[in-house]
Amino acid sequence: MSNPEQLRYSKEHEWLSAVEDGVATVGITQHAAHALGDVVFVQLPEVGQDVTAGESCGELESTKSVSDLYSPVSGTVTEFNQDVVDDPALVNTAPFEGGWLFKVRVSEEPSDLLTADEYTAFAGE
Repeated sequence: MSNPEQLRYSKEHEWLSAVEDGVATVGITQHAAHALGDVVFVQLPEVGQDVTAGESCGELESTKSVSDLYSPVSGTVTEFNQDVVDDPALVNTAPFEGGWLFKVRVSEEPSDLLTADEYTAFAGE
């Protein structure tokens, strides 16, 4: 599995895009999507909801289990991906593209986010 170099990663297996105009995009990694199995339902944070780095802000339900979705940064949700709500399988088929989950106006970014190489080593890929 290849983790895009331009992203940063949490130890909870979320990815974070570079911050542009104060906003970053969040999704789960291919490693996490594979471990979950076929995602059949997503519960995403609402627009305007405040999220806190390292805390649960939604759920991903698969044919195997239900897993919490954690925010890799603190901030306010500006958008969620309606396409993923309508077709949760996008999380599995395109976790780094069309399967993104939400966008957040970043107020605080933790210092422990990983580079692609660090995440690859952490995930044992």
